[in-house]
Amino acid sequence: MPVSPSVPIMSLALGAHIGQQNLAMDEMRSLWTRCDDAGLDWISVWDHIYEAPPAGGTIDHFEAVATLAALACDTTNARIGCLVFCTQYRLPGIIAKAACTIDHLADGRFELGLGAGWHVPEAHAYGIDFPRVGKRLSAMEEATQIIKSLLTNKRTTFEGEYFSVTDASCLPGPVNGHLPIWIGGVGPKRTLRAVAKYADGWNAAYISPDEFSRLGGVLDDWCEVENRDPNEIERSINLQFYVGADQASADAQMAGFKKQWGDMADRVSGGLLSGTPNEAIERILEYKEAGADMVNVAFRAPMDQAAVEAYLTDIAPAVRGSSLKSS
Repeated sequence: MPVSPSVPIMSLALGAHIGQQNLAMDEMRSLWTRCDDAGLDWISVWDHIYEAPPAGGTIDHFEAVATLAALACDTTNARIGCLVFCTQYRLPGIIAKAACTIDHLADGRFELGLGAGWHVPEAHAYGIDFPRVGKRLSAMEEATQIIKSLLTNKRTTFEGEYFSVTDASCLPGPVNGHLPIWIGGVGPKRTLRAVAKYADGWNAAYISPDEFSRLGGVLDDWCEVENRDPNEIERSINLQFYVGADQASADAQMAGFKKQWGDMADRVSGGLLSGTPNEAIERILEYKEAGADMVNVAFRAPMDQAAVEAYLTDIAPAVRGSSLKSS
């Protein structure tokens, strides 16, 4: 049964955000099955057509909806989701139908992430309209309203500038009667207000604990404007995972991070989980102090398999123990 965002979360939930790139399907399925068996609270994938960071469509990459169907069938315990579906890539009604289908495959464990997208190269390559960010955010807000209504009401009619539906139904509905909606992004004016208006959860990616705390305060302010209880909104952070099982491996992982991200490294380094397992534990707990209810580590192949095991068998249990003591 999915955790309701309205229920206070006393300990820190831990997850894995698995990039479906540079991995054979059987390797990816083995990875998320291992994560589920190890007791992670959350497993997600991302919604890209090309690899991330961008490399001109030169790396093997699987599509998100079909990947999530496999994830739903292969796991039994963790909440699963996509952080986040780009609302430029599919009509809102199609997203709602896919979400309900995956939710039934997952026996009610699916949670839907939505966002305005950022990956310009893949959109242009596939002929997808990708206007400036302001218009994408407006389209995302329309899509969120349509999807939320389709997942809640028997019939939905909506006429917007970007999307419309007419007397539309979405049957069957979510397994548990309610399917949590997350909005991802860090924009303080548009994105966080949309979270306060429409979402059950907020996900930020690759920012520091201080910035996560600051933006959490902005979200609280928007909740006051929108007459929303801020405690109803679950808050999570995605962190780059470049941890090494020992110091030598940690140094090699950092070199790999800089090579993989290139000119974009500085942009995401604030949300970097690096160093040894003990250093990773301390860093994760900083995010709990900054207001995170959940921390997801982003696995991006090639990975240090010993470090992945360290996350599952050493880091996660230690964080949970420290988190409970501090609650």
